[in-house]
Amino acid sequence: MTALVLQIEYTEDEARKIGVVGWVKNTSKGTVTGQVQGPEDKVNSMKSWLSEVGSPSSRIDRANFSNEKTISKLEYSNFSIRY
Repeated sequence: MTALVLQIEYTEDEARKIGVVGWVKNTSKGTVTGQVQGPEDKVNSMKSWLSEVGSPSSRIDRANFSNEKTISKLEYSNFSIRY
């Protein structure tokens, strides 16, 4: 379990570096789910990182992004890990 948390912490660090807000969480199926908000170019940078780079010990089989929409204001003030 510690390894999964460590992997999520890399995602949290990258999100803060890029400048997006939202959250990320490990699922019971061994996948990761979450929500990312911010300017379109920053969200796209985060999507690229999630689908092509990820944390050092992760194995990315595929990345599925859904429910994308334009919002008028951010719903989160930072990026966090949910448990």
